[in-house]
Amino acid sequence: MKQKIFRSVADLRFAIFILLLISFFSIIGTVIEQDQSIETYKINYSLTNPVFGFLTWDRILAFGLDHVYKTWWFFALIFLFGISLISCTFLQQLPSLKIARRCQFFRTTGQFYRLKISTLLNDFSFNKILLRIQANKYSIFQQKNIVYCYKGLIGRIGPIIVHFTMMLILLGTIIGSLFGFKAQEMIPKTETFHIQNILNNGQLAILPQTSARINDFWITYTKNKTVSQFYSDLSILDNQGNETNRKTISVNSPLISRRVYYYQTDWNLVGLRFQNLNNEIMEYPLINLFQNRNKLWLTWISNNLLLMDGMITIIDNLEGYCSIYNESGKFLGNIELNERVNFKTPLTLLEIISSTGLQIKTDPGIPIIYLGFFFLMLSTLISYITYSQIWMIQKNQKIFIGGNTNRAVFEFELEFFEFIK
Repeated sequence: MKQKIFRSVADLRFAIFILLLISFFSIIGTVIEQDQSIETYKINYSLTNPVFGFLTWDRILAFGLDHVYKTWWFFALIFLFGISLISCTFLQQLPSLKIARRCQFFRTTGQFYRLKISTLLNDFSFNKILLRIQANKYSIFQQKNIVYCYKGLIGRIGPIIVHFTMMLILLGTIIGSLFGFKAQEMIPKTETFHIQNILNNGQLAILPQTSARINDFWITYTKNKTVSQFYSDLSILDNQGNETNRKTISVNSPLISRRVYYYQTDWNLVGLRFQNLNNEIMEYPLINLFQNRNKLWLTWISNNLLLMDGMITIIDNLEGYCSIYNESGKFLGNIELNERVNFKTPLTLLEIISSTGLQIKTDPGIPIIYLGFFFLMLSTLISYITYSQIWMIQKNQKIFIGGNTNRAVFEFELEFFEFIK
């Protein structure tokens, strides 16, 4: 009974069915936004206007389609697929490899007619053929007048390695889902922060208790005044506030500390810092007019508590200047850092306060997945090795010879004719 169950699980049709289910739910996880707030799903998948006529936010939450890759049933599908691969490896692939290693002698001449290529030689040197076969790096086994030869046995290991790589990739995926996390932080320059704004995390994820500091942040621009790249000078601190790691990160160049990745993802302007004639520091917050499109900030500057008699300040870059307008919207000019604005009480622009956007994540399954893909590439190369077999029987000055191969049939035929020419 157990053998029947495992052989059914090891069946290719069962494995393909499970793989199709995994692919189907992976597509759903790609189409439906994952790990979003309930309000997001209520807006995009309302009860009155369901997507595809049936997809509403309550059904998405009920079936766990908002976090497909972390649901118990997705893990169950991966587990079933892994069991299918393991069963197929031990019940089919390994026995097939053992059979391929055995000496499979032909005892009768009738067996040659089932081969892809075979012929009958008259008055031909038996030893000469064996020497030619040996020169082509075949392993030769002989019992009196019968011979069995093969080469390329390592090519039979390819399917076993493929199964092993797929199990590694699935294992890495599960580990990443259970132990990984992703956070998004927006930190002003010179500030120290802890990881707090968690976007999603696995059930067994442990958040690092270290803190970090943004030492500096700056942007480089092209000749057309568009953003070329933005950088953050980032320090990792221990529990006593001592620096343990430091790096200037940019887009696609993260800092890696204890398998935690700190990516540069975004930037923002927070406010403007001024100083009056009494050396008092005044800060004005900036408001972003376009949250999801062009970056443009403005604020109202006034040097009295009632915020009367001020000017509008607009800024769209971090090059060290901003534009000022009066109450009617008339352009008054640009003001640069350390330059004075002529109010009733003059103000000096000290600093444009910026913040950097960081994505902090860890995925302990990534090394295992990479290792799986390495073995997958290795198995692809191994699969190109041709497994070829040759049989011979000598009877009364006649030599029956034939062979089989699992691929590259034309090349095998040329090689075979070289043996008997």
